[in-house]
Amino acid sequence: MIERRARVLFLVRVAVERTADFLRAYELVRHQVSGVPGHLVDQVCRSDVDPEQWLVTSEWATLADFEAWERSAGHRELLRPMRECFTEARSLRFLVHAQTPAPEAVCSVPAEVDVAHW
Repeated sequence: MIERRARVLFLVRVAVERTADFLRAYELVRHQVSGVPGHLVDQVCRSDVDPEQWLVTSEWATLADFEAWERSAGHRELLRPMRECFTEARSLRFLVHAQTPAPEAVCSVPAEVDVAHW
């Protein structure tokens, strides 16, 4: 069986008055997590329509890598300041089934091809 990359999503609510605390805590977490084996990338996203709705995503080489970090001794303590800002939280885990390649990885169309007639 081929191990697939994992995407972990945290859908959270943060009261507007706690936004600065949340972002400060996220900065500390993201820099520490970036050195964890198997961690690839993470993002923090804010809803365009609801200023209290946030999405924190992280991508891992495997779900086992994320789970190992989640079980590590310092995990809960590291996340504590960020979790203290949540009024609601939901965690979701996914295995990446397919992915569109990055634009630089896609072959370019030769100049002589008229793409308007495809």
